[in-house]
Amino acid sequence: MNYTTASSLKLSEEKSNTFPLALLALFMGVWLWTLIDTSDINNWFLENTLTFLFGSTLLLTYKKYRLSDLSYTFIFVYLNLHIYGAKYTYAENPFGFWLQEVLHTSRNHYDRIVHFSFGFLLAYPMRDLFKNTFKFPEKYCWLLPAEITLSFSAMYELIEWAVADLLFPEQGAAYLGSQGDIWDAQKDMGLAFSGAIIILLLVFICQKIFNGAQKQHS
Repeated sequence: MNYTTASSLKLSEEKSNTFPLALLALFMGVWLWTLIDTSDINNWFLENTLTFLFGSTLLLTYKKYRLSDLSYTFIFVYLNLHIYGAKYTYAENPFGFWLQEVLHTSRNHYDRIVHFSFGFLLAYPMRDLFKNTFKFPEKYCWLLPAEITLSFSAMYELIEWAVADLLFPEQGAAYLGSQGDIWDAQKDMGLAFSGAIIILLLVFICQKIFNGAQKQHS
């Protein structure tokens, strides 16, 4: 096996301390910027409640449930997409408005991007956790990330409903960001589930290619 192939095969398993800490420092800087420059402080705190809980969980379990550098990269990208949406509210996100103008769509689709990214960017870290930390059987490492993505997407939509309709009705429209689409929740769940399926298929295909290359060079 040549050096390039070996490096590619090890990419998803690399675990250093410097890299995750660098991502954490960069994320904290971006997070602070979104707070200082937010257009809706109440919405920012609502949107970032789950960010704080998720981030705290990652920090508290860092030593016990160590993920690969690639997994932390996916998580970093997803969290930045989310906090950038929270900075302006999803429905008023400027990048979404730019896409709306370029693609001539009827609404701001930034929220759709983030919901798709939830599955596409977080299913791999889940698989990493089940496979390399919990040592689950291979079939469950493929199945559980997709199932959990769909379950968490449904749970998040229920949380949105509770926050918008029961707890903070004055912030409801900004937090939901449904923009008048009665099927918004279903589309969001569908996109997240599709993202998980796509990334799992890509990982499966890449593994097949790398394993084939490894056999050829062994």
